[in-house]
Amino acid sequence: MEVLLHQIDAFTDAPFSGNPAAVMPLPTWLPDTVLQQLAEENNLAETAFYTSRLPPEAGVPPGSWPAYHLRWFTPMTEVVMCGHATLAAAAHILCDIQPGEDRVGFFTHSGWLRVDRTDDDEYVLDLPAVASVPAEPDAALVAALGVEPVRVYSGADVVVVLDSERQVRELAPALSAFPKVQRGVVVTARGDEVDFVSRFFAPGVGVPEDPVTGSAHAQLAPLWSAELGRSRLTARQLSRRGGSLGVELVEDRVLLTGRCHRYLDGVVTLDF
Repeated sequence: MEVLLHQIDAFTDAPFSGNPAAVMPLPTWLPDTVLQQLAEENNLAETAFYTSRLPPEAGVPPGSWPAYHLRWFTPMTEVVMCGHATLAAAAHILCDIQPGEDRVGFFTHSGWLRVDRTDDDEYVLDLPAVASVPAEPDAALVAALGVEPVRVYSGADVVVVLDSERQVRELAPALSAFPKVQRGVVVTARGDEVDFVSRFFAPGVGVPEDPVTGSAHAQLAPLWSAELGRSRLTARQLSRRGGSLGVELVEDRVLLTGRCHRYLDGVVTLDF
């Protein structure tokens, strides 16, 4: 059996930057054990698998645009939300499969998601906003980060707010000392040239540091929108590869805008 593989860098328009995702279209779902093995072999933060066959729980698609069933796997586990791999999957579909369309819908573990392609060849990802609540700093996490937070929030991820962009950029956390968290830890601060910056660490799910994390911005958007008093923001993730995002909070949804750069197209041969 042959399966196509497209590796696409999301939230960048240049090679060797942004967040690389593997996108693998399937005629029908393979066993979960095989999907996990493929994600481990790809060894990227996420592999996105999709099929045109919608499950019964998807119901009627929310529009007339093309719709697919999408799932995401890290090298260690399946996740319930992933932004950059969704953007990458949409870029592949709208360029290769549905070149006449400018919108695609995905049924996922986070419900229906949508990606639009603009006239400027940017992609706009529509995600559900993720709530946060103030939390007491975890002493073990603070020690592992090696810096004192301004404040901390809990939610889908732990959000640690620092005093400056420089602190976020220069952070060298002891990942092996991280306490167990639900998914990951987002470290963020006001930016010097953009509205806010961040970095994302999730060693517990096989992602020591993610280059550009769309789903984390679904949680950061409401926080920084309230902090800065604006619904439209600019963001930069300060990983080694780096990536830029436009961020807009619209009621209970977050719109993330970015570009994609294709790195490779290949074929994986499976022995069954």
